[in-house]
Amino acid sequence: MSSSSLADVLRSRGLRLTAQRQLVLEAVYALGHATPDQVHAAVAKTAAGVNITTVYRTLELLEELGLVTHAHLSHGAPTYHAAGEDQHVHLVCRHCGGVDEVAPVMLDELVRGLAADRGFEVDVGHVALFGLCRGCGGSAPEPGRSAPEAPETVTP
Repeated sequence: MSSSSLADVLRSRGLRLTAQRQLVLEAVYALGHATPDQVHAAVAKTAAGVNITTVYRTLELLEELGLVTHAHLSHGAPTYHAAGEDQHVHLVCRHCGGVDEVAPVMLDELVRGLAADRGFEVDVGHVALFGLCRGCGGSAPEPGRSAPEAPETVTP
């Protein structure tokens, strides 16, 4: 999103564009999937004076504005990504921490079944499935044996 588009969205809500807001949004877009700590680390490379509280508040504001969204991909902090992306299901590797995405069509039968049987509408954008990625062997190591080494690059 361009700074003029962000400025327009903020102005429509009576808010102004600040350097911190712009940097946080740019970091989310650049990182793909990122926790507030990861966003803070990226922003600090450009503006060391931005503290973590500012990042959290800005992420909450950007989510209210519909510019970013979050999913819980671990027991820790939420992971933010651009809201303009197509909805997707997150595949999270418990071994290396890598995050992959698949189209929600993979869950269509489950989503339709829950709607029909329970009247429950699934927010597919917040779905995270945990397991082991192909690179980590797709299965847990046998007791007493070490797990495969994690890949050198991991998607946040």
